Amino acid sequence: MPLQKPWRDLDREAVASAPDRPGVYELGDADGAVRSIGHGVLRDELKTALAYGDGDRVRWVEAHTLARAAELADEHRERR
Repeated sequence: MPLQKPWRDLDREAVASAPDRPGVYELGDADGAVRSIGHGVLRDELKTALAYGDGDRVRWVEAHTLARAAELADEHRERR
């Protein structure tokens, strides 16, 4: 089950607007298909994804802690 957030283009603007907080994110291709699911400090993770060209689009949800972000990512992967 995908995150219930709209896709954003994975660009500098999206990275700059990402919170400097833990969370879960999805990277997608240009058609909106999920390519990967990750977790961590969102802004840092998205900087890396942008630099390596890991996706065309992104969406995310915040979590209170890195541990909770990891749990949410695992749950999310299981539902896919």
